[in-house]
Amino acid sequence: MSVAEAHDTAARLTPEALAALQALLGERVTTSLGIRRQHADTGLTYHPVCPPEAVAFAQSTGEVAEIVKICARHGLPIVPFGTGTSLEGHIQAVEGGLTVDLSQMNEVVRVSPEDLDCTVQAGVTRKQLNEYLRDTGLFFPIDPGADASIGGMASTRASGTNAVRYGTMRENVLALTVVLADGRIIKTARRARKSSAGYDLTRLFVGAEGTLGIVTEVTLRLYGIPEAVSAAVCPFATLKGAVDTVIETIQMGIPVARMELLDDVTMRCVIEWSKLEGYEAVNTLFFEFHGTPEGVEEQAKLVGEIAAANGGSDFQWTANAEARNKLWQARHDVTWANSLLKETPEESVLATDVCVPISRLADCIIESKRDLDESGIRSGIVGHVGDGNFHMGLVTDFRDPAKKAAAVAYSDRLTHRALAMGGTCTGEHGVGTGKMEFLQAEHGEALSVMRTLKQALDPQNIMNPGKLVRV
Repeated sequence: MSVAEAHDTAARLTPEALAALQALLGERVTTSLGIRRQHADTGLTYHPVCPPEAVAFAQSTGEVAEIVKICARHGLPIVPFGTGTSLEGHIQAVEGGLTVDLSQMNEVVRVSPEDLDCTVQAGVTRKQLNEYLRDTGLFFPIDPGADASIGGMASTRASGTNAVRYGTMRENVLALTVVLADGRIIKTARRARKSSAGYDLTRLFVGAEGTLGIVTEVTLRLYGIPEAVSAAVCPFATLKGAVDTVIETIQMGIPVARMELLDDVTMRCVIEWSKLEGYEAVNTLFFEFHGTPEGVEEQAKLVGEIAAANGGSDFQWTANAEARNKLWQARHDVTWANSLLKETPEESVLATDVCVPISRLADCIIESKRDLDESGIRSGIVGHVGDGNFHMGLVTDFRDPAKKAAAVAYSDRLTHRALAMGGTCTGEHGVGTGKMEFLQAEHGEALSVMRTLKQALDPQNIMNPGKLVRV
């Protein structure tokens, strides 16, 4: 659906609902097509652009609750919005309605260094939080690459490059403040590190993608900044050698902080895009080690021995913060670097990811690479392979029905391959609209339980409808 088509067909926002929102928010609610488009067309994915009928900018949990009450009275769909970096159509207003932008809710509410936790409003971004924490000796490690909002990261159960050591948002969210579909405000947990009191509502809303309620505040686990940090880059003669190094490192229990795979195609793009000097366009692993100086040295030595046995060579080490930051920024800029694979400006990218048990990682990546070569589709492979998760960005002209069908068919084969190996259709991108069709194969009868939960908490189906679970 084009922007114009979405604009013309949207018909859920009544004059009465708009008037009520304007009375509450004044100029912080708008029907400007330009702003509506900004909240749907991020340029990151091939998904059809479906702008909302209006955008509301909330500044507090109380305001979000009042907005939701108005929407509930008028049956108006609600799409929560943080920074718009999600990749599976999460922010598309597929049924029209109102986008609630939380970016102005950007206060760090509380930091407790003694308890290693903090509470932030949903619009605080990852980089903003770590800048705020800099002088406390603490940091928040979840790093999906994009400077995503904390509320969005909780809603999509984000992870990233540090997940192999520090886990994902699932392990690092301690409690949430959530506005439910009828406007009630709940807190899912207290600050205690463990509890046996009642259902684990925090885990219910982490990863719910805004379909059960709007996350407005998040309490997070924090960590001490490591005494020593060292990074390394190691090229490999074969893709299998690189992946086997990852598997053996994990199986030996070496507490590596980051372990990222970039295949030869991705390395070529990254070297050119980020102007990296001294690296080869071959299958490569990026490593980072955290701990004491002695511990980091021991970890690095062990990984170096594993890599050498699998055809790795020429480890390039750096403990310099500036050099490390440049290296990891290049890794985070892979999405932009892969734009070099485009042959025409009209081409776009189908971004997808899967995750498999670590023992099946080599099989899944190598089979996917072979399938990619046979299909003729352009893409690299990059991944947080320490936890079995890897990504692909399939480049083609999605205006051409045949080319679009070929890319979607490849993505479907990739997903079915991961499911057949005991994996998941998405390790961190989330479901949105893009992966809904695979949930039945992945979850079976459990999908009906998810649907029951959705209907119980959102009987009008106004919370981000058309995503995650079909009602």
